[in-house]
Amino acid sequence: MSKKYWDEKFETMPENQMKAFQVEKLKETLQWVYDRIPFYKRAFDERKLKPQDFQKLEDLAKFPFTVKTDLRDNYPFGLCAVPISEVVRIHASSGTTGKPITGPYTQDDLEQWTECMARGLWAQEVRPDSILQNAYGMGLFTGGLGFLQGAMRVGCAVVPSGAGMTERQIMLIQDFGTTALCCTPSYCLTIIEKAENMGVDLKASSLKTGHFGAEPWTVEMRDEIERRGGIHAYEHYGLTELMGPGVSFTCEHYNIHINEDHVYPEIIDPDTLEPVDLGQEGELVFTAVQRRAMPMIRYRTRDICTLRREKCACGRTLVTMDKILGRSDDMMIISGVNVFPSQIESVLMEFGELEPIYQIRLGKKGYIDSITVETEGKPALYASGKEKIAELAKQISAKIQAVIGIHVPVSILDQGAIERSIGKAKRVIDERPK
Repeated sequence: MSKKYWDEKFETMPENQMKAFQVEKLKETLQWVYDRIPFYKRAFDERKLKPQDFQKLEDLAKFPFTVKTDLRDNYPFGLCAVPISEVVRIHASSGTTGKPITGPYTQDDLEQWTECMARGLWAQEVRPDSILQNAYGMGLFTGGLGFLQGAMRVGCAVVPSGAGMTERQIMLIQDFGTTALCCTPSYCLTIIEKAENMGVDLKASSLKTGHFGAEPWTVEMRDEIERRGGIHAYEHYGLTELMGPGVSFTCEHYNIHINEDHVYPEIIDPDTLEPVDLGQEGELVFTAVQRRAMPMIRYRTRDICTLRREKCACGRTLVTMDKILGRSDDMMIISGVNVFPSQIESVLMEFGELEPIYQIRLGKKGYIDSITVETEGKPALYASGKEKIAELAKQISAKIQAVIGIHVPVSILDQGAIERSIGKAKRVIDERPK
């Protein structure tokens, strides 16, 4: 009989044992960065802190945060704790604004990352007899190689198809008998839409599971993918600064488990910067527990969510996180109202007449910020006539207003008007004067 867990020891470790493990490893990590990274030595000294001031998990709140600008200010290797001769790989973020965020790895760091990815894929039905099609880009971005490493550790056959060439992706699914697909959720929807247009029924194919990450997506989008693709849609969460995907993963019950023997999570109030209790919403903060090349101490992710420690039917005892509500730096303030793209997506997904494709445009009317939403309908909607389309747009606008409290005009564009994604979807287009 197949084993249930990839690493039963840590995935089902009792809470008190996990905390004891975290304390011992964090003592080592805090001493490691203090001795080896001038940035952290200065930051600790400014607070009159020594690594020895950490004796229990609650003590971590005394230590300073690390933020994205710290990584850019120390680009490329100012926060690296080992000589370059011990670095075996370097990843980086997309770097769309300013310098990219670098992520150097020692051989042991790669081993830890691989194990975390294997845990997640195993929890999501991937087995040695699976055929996994990896439609993430292979390169500096951590996603592609992260999924490749995890799948190879599980021992399944990997098809490194890379991103793009959507018709070929569908051909490979059919010809190779792909059972697991890895890509962004928005690109999976692009694949599904293309298959439908080609007359290919993915629900009748060999495909069983999807393994998605790299962008926020709602439960409603997950339901849409599962309904139209005939698969189980699972999630991987991560960020370049910590390891890449592998920080957390969904189990068969869709609870998102954090690999807390590798990353220690906190939730803080983004205004007071003080830790909040389990079950309270706030900003997610991570500290590397075992990493050696570039261990982040209290890294502010800007992601807004909630942590919970509740019994999961899968048997894992790892702390769980809710789906990301949004990023504090992605939050839009319109007419004094805080708006997250995920709130609008959730509304749009409620309307079966729409394709799960949309853009949010931000502009200005005089001195006032404005917001509009563009989406597309399914073929049957266009066949119903312009009046029906206009009426549906009004209904959607009213529902969005009921959720966020402000009026948002909605336009249902012609089919194909919104560019399809092969990677991270660009959901918000800010056209406001700089």
